[in-house]
Amino acid sequence: MSRQRPWPLKWVALAVLLILGPYTFLRWHYRKPNPAFQPYHDIKDQANTLRLLSAGFQRISLTAERPADPLRIGNAAATKAAPGGLPASLAGTLVDVPLLPTQISSVTAAPETSTMFAYPLEFTCAFADNKQQLNGAYLYVREGEMIVVPNFEHLTGDLLARNRESFVRLTVPAGALKPGKYELTLVGERGSRAWSLMVK
Repeated sequence: MSRQRPWPLKWVALAVLLILGPYTFLRWHYRKPNPAFQPYHDIKDQANTLRLLSAGFQRISLTAERPADPLRIGNAAATKAAPGGLPASLAGTLVDVPLLPTQISSVTAAPETSTMFAYPLEFTCAFADNKQQLNGAYLYVREGEMIVVPNFEHLTGDLLARNRESFVRLTVPAGALKPGKYELTLVGERGSRAWSLMVK
C-alpha cells in the first residue's frame, strides 16, 4: 500500500499567505475602533450621563497630572474656603460617589480665561492616610456654576503614597467652556476652595 506524499513546503506557505492576507485586511478594516463593550461599566456610565443631563449638568473630562514644576500665573484668582463634600444637587445625581481628597489646602488658577485656550489649575490636597492615588477628574457645569471633582483611588496591597499631601494639575480642554461668569468650586471631602472665573 503506497503512502500519499505530503504537500511541498512552498505550497503550504503559499496557502497560509493566501488565507492570512485577506483575513488580516478584513480584521483591521472592519474592527471596532473603541474598546470592547463592558456591560456593567458602559450601562452605568450611560445612566450617569442621563441623570446629569436631566439635572442640567454638562460633564467635561479634565486632564489630570502630578507635575514636577508649578504654573507661573502672574495674577492668580483669590480663593476662599468652601464647605466640604459634593453639593447636594450633584451628590444626588451621580451614580458612583468619587473618592475625594480630605482637604483642598491651596489653589493656583487664573481669574479669567478665553474659550479658545485650555484652562489649567493647580492645587494641593491632603488625605487621611497614604493609600490614595490620582485617578482623574471631571468638571460639572450648570448655568453660572462650575464644580471640579478630583477622583482618587485606593492603592491595593502594601503600596503606599510617599506622603499624605498631593500636588495636582487639572486642565480644562480648549473650547469646552462657554463665555460667562462662573463660581467655581474645587471639591474636597471636608474642605473645598472656591473662586470666580470669567470666560471670554
